[in-house]
Amino acid sequence: MRTLLLAVAALAFAHSADAAPFDPALAREVDAIANETLRATDVPSASIAIVRDGEIAYAQAYGQARRGVRATTETRYAIGSISKQFTAAAILMLAEDGKLTLDDRIDPYVPTLTRGRDITIRQILSHTSGYRDYWPQDFVPGLMQRETNAQATLTRWARIPLDYEPGAEYRYSNTGFTIAGLVVEKVAGRPLHDVQKTRIFNRLGMTGATEIDSGPLAGALDSQGHSRWALGPVRRAVKEGRGWLYAIGELAMRPIDLALWNISLMQGTLLKPDSLRAMTTSATLTSGQPANYGAGLDVRTINGKRVWSHGGAVSGYLANNVIYVDESLALTVLTNGEFGGVQDALTARLAFLLRAQPPKVIAARDMLAQFQAGQIDRARFTPNGNAYYDDVAVRELSRVLRPLGPARLITQQADRLRGGLTVEVYNVTFAERRATLIVRADPATGRYEQFVADFSV
Repeated sequence: MRTLLLAVAALAFAHSADAAPFDPALAREVDAIANETLRATDVPSASIAIVRDGEIAYAQAYGQARRGVRATTETRYAIGSISKQFTAAAILMLAEDGKLTLDDRIDPYVPTLTRGRDITIRQILSHTSGYRDYWPQDFVPGLMQRETNAQATLTRWARIPLDYEPGAEYRYSNTGFTIAGLVVEKVAGRPLHDVQKTRIFNRLGMTGATEIDSGPLAGALDSQGHSRWALGPVRRAVKEGRGWLYAIGELAMRPIDLALWNISLMQGTLLKPDSLRAMTTSATLTSGQPANYGAGLDVRTINGKRVWSHGGAVSGYLANNVIYVDESLALTVLTNGEFGGVQDALTARLAFLLRAQPPKVIAARDMLAQFQAGQIDRARFTPNGNAYYDDVAVRELSRVLRPLGPARLITQQADRLRGGLTVEVYNVTFAERRATLIVRADPATGRYEQFVADFSV
């Protein structure tokens, strides 16, 4: 059985006979974006995986996993709170077995917690329980550098008054997922990670998945986490003490492992339909408003399209995992620096490259590229625009814009009318510069009257 599973995992890298290969020119763009982002931030390394149409379409690593060791696609990184999906999945699979329900109160499983007879498993999985988060900081406090255990954590943070009435608010809470881990162990009768390994990782061929609560990554190819003070020197990050990451951020793996999980979620191959629905459907607050969080997963509809995502942050690492459900696309970005925001920048820029963009954004991107090349389509301009952007102006704009390279990200900030023209405002990110693009156009024809990139501070 294990041989079959590994074969299935290996085949995820192979394109089916009907699938188009990942275009080499697109791969070069992806690599350029990743390398530009690392250079701009001094983060030692990043590793990515791209899923398209049910396959791992592309995976690549960049930079140094640790001093003197190049990152490869086999390098493992801490995934931080992305781990919560796997804690939630373990509970959902126990519910499939009929051993619990999401509407069970937590008191029978983890007794003596504040109002444990009023709070459901569903509420702790959706961050709507009212339990105070024990780790709101973006660093490792001194207390967390010493060893602890789940019960000690709960005594300090879950046996005090609630922050709000259960179900009334969404407030992210690591404390709640500590409770979730204990629920798994109580019902399954074995350690949380053993349950995850047996029921999830082995079945999906996620052979790189491991836990880092008991100690740091130590394999020859594994990454080392890094931090820095402001723009100071990059240094090794301080590791959390044993017991603090339990059930909330205890996992490390390769991006390709998360890619296999993403494929399973999109195709519904592991979780049963009711479980997948629970994970990917927003909890509803008592006010009737959505929490925009299901069970271990951020769930939103943006511009009419479903997006399932989660970020991760533990000492020395930042991570992003985003599934664009209706586009059959998923992006995983793992980094070994807790600074620079590489995971967000890379995710946004890769999404801009790989996802369909609104027509006006596409038009602005293409016209910007024409100015950089020094050859604009004059049929796209009004008479006033053509007079203003004469050949001398186009040559000058090409001279200053071409060295910036292609636009890596364009986001529209405004679209309004003034004086019979549309006024469109875009934020544009290049490899090393940012600009505001101000476009004025004839609303009837879409022809440009003005197309100005403003680089003022």
